[in-house]
Amino acid sequence: MQKTHLLYIAIVEMVKKPLTNKQQDDVDQHGRVYYVDHVEKRTTWDRPEPLPPGWERRVDNMGRIYYVDHFTRTTTWQRPTLESVRNYEQWQLQRSQLQGAMQQFNQRFIYGNKEFDPLGPLPHGWEKRTDSNGRVYFVNHNTRITQWEDPRSQGQLNEKPLPEGWEMRFTVDGIPYFVDHNRRTTTYIDPRTGKSALDNGPQIAYVRDFKAKVQYFRFWCQQLSMPQHIKITVSRKTLFEDSFQQIMSLSAMDLRRRLWVIFPGEEGLDYGGVAREWFFLLSHEVLNPMYCLFEYAGKDNYCLQINPASYINPDHLKYFRFIGRFIAMALFHGKFIDTGFSLPFYKRILNKPVGLKDLESVDPEFYNSLIWVKENNIEECGLEMYFSVDKEILGEIKSHDLKSNGSNILVTEENKEEYIKLVAEWRLSRGVEEQTQAFFEGFNEILSQQYLQYFDAKELEVLLCGMQEIDLTDWQRHTIYRHYTRTSKQIVWFWQFVKEIDNEKRMRLLQFVTGTCRLPVGGFSDLMGSNGPQKFCIEKVGKENWLPRSHTCFNRLDLPPYKSYEQLKEKLLFAIEETEGFGQE
Repeated sequence: MQKTHLLYIAIVEMVKKPLTNKQQDDVDQHGRVYYVDHVEKRTTWDRPEPLPPGWERRVDNMGRIYYVDHFTRTTTWQRPTLESVRNYEQWQLQRSQLQGAMQQFNQRFIYGNKEFDPLGPLPHGWEKRTDSNGRVYFVNHNTRITQWEDPRSQGQLNEKPLPEGWEMRFTVDGIPYFVDHNRRTTTYIDPRTGKSALDNGPQIAYVRDFKAKVQYFRFWCQQLSMPQHIKITVSRKTLFEDSFQQIMSLSAMDLRRRLWVIFPGEEGLDYGGVAREWFFLLSHEVLNPMYCLFEYAGKDNYCLQINPASYINPDHLKYFRFIGRFIAMALFHGKFIDTGFSLPFYKRILNKPVGLKDLESVDPEFYNSLIWVKENNIEECGLEMYFSVDKEILGEIKSHDLKSNGSNILVTEENKEEYIKLVAEWRLSRGVEEQTQAFFEGFNEILSQQYLQYFDAKELEVLLCGMQEIDLTDWQRHTIYRHYTRTSKQIVWFWQFVKEIDNEKRMRLLQFVTGTCRLPVGGFSDLMGSNGPQKFCIEKVGKENWLPRSHTCFNRLDLPPYKSYEQLKEKLLFAIEETEGFGQE
């Protein structure tokens, strides 16, 4: 039995093109054909193709290889292929359409404009005002003085931090109380001092309230903000490089000031709208294939993940630190970005562990292969696997041991659970450890990750990307059914449930089924699945005591045949509010 890595055996199609004198084919110990490029000193399973028309390969004065596109007069570190050139042209087309998308983008919201202050009302004789530059200050009419500091919160930032899993909130009367997320209880007693804000005060019911979390997060961002504003001047033609130079040249304290973004030659003052557009456009710019920093999580999954081949760009770690600062700034200043990340990446921002279930949203084929290993006896099947995997980056194939001496440790029925765990972790983090570290170095300079600890991954996506008002008619019009019909009582109940819940819960339902809160510009008619366009689907699956399940690769909800509306409502609410992952039983 020949030794294989994972479940895949590379099959190379012999193309009738002659190799150059700098390339040759070879055969490995298992009889698999691979190709060696002696100039770039790398190997690949695929027969090498010539450069696309108009491209030239060059070497700089430090011996680094780069490529020149004589049509656009641009350069890149990444070797171009016909596919990458097509991707770049598609990205340019998307970029030209962004201006038209801005109108729809500006309609995104988390909650309305009604101001909420978790500290409650100001003390008697105090007033909150805003100056001409948008800075908040406070007037004490008793003493006739003004100050920048909020009289209700002075000194709070210097207090001892709360224990892990605890959060401080405020009642409408400005009285502090404390939430223990570990036990899901609340109390007026400060866990740091043992003192109570009220003598024998009433208990406040624990609620999983995203709105309260957002308001509390915004409050602390306001407390951390610095007075005055900072100017950022960028050209639309060189948006990425200009933004990189300015953000990296400013201190973290400066970047917490109010942003004043300027596009030279354009009239208008920035009272929030220009900065909003800057975040929107720059977030799309990091997708530029020529920077080789991020890639789509899958062929038809448009969430972003770090590109393990980013090292081809010699400055990639500096860029990831810059992007970390930029994303933290978006959260800190309450601005939305255009393109979101994969849910496993959000989990990393939140310092939460990732595992096998998270793999389904980014690589369903790989996930299904591991599920097959989990559910079948691999010894009876004669499948010989080892604690080692092959990875291919930019055509170069390298072997990686999942544990010490893994290439010589056979996977058996006894140890396959460990193998599945290790290979899932590897697939979600392969080759991007340095990039991830650089990202968080920049991120934590602006906003400590601890301020996000009460959000889950799906809530963080909404916080960063915003959410649109869902068109219920559009949703119904572009939904298909399997083993149900439009008139089935469970389907009637489902749409009754969707109609009754608010927009936030609709977004969580959308996330539960599709894996993201984002809708394409065309709405539900343009939803994508793992095999291309895929409508929202509801299928009759399971028993009435089961929870709903979801298949994010296919935008499919498995809805059991519940016996009553109340039962359906209870099960759906539990699924969208309490579950982590994409399929629950």
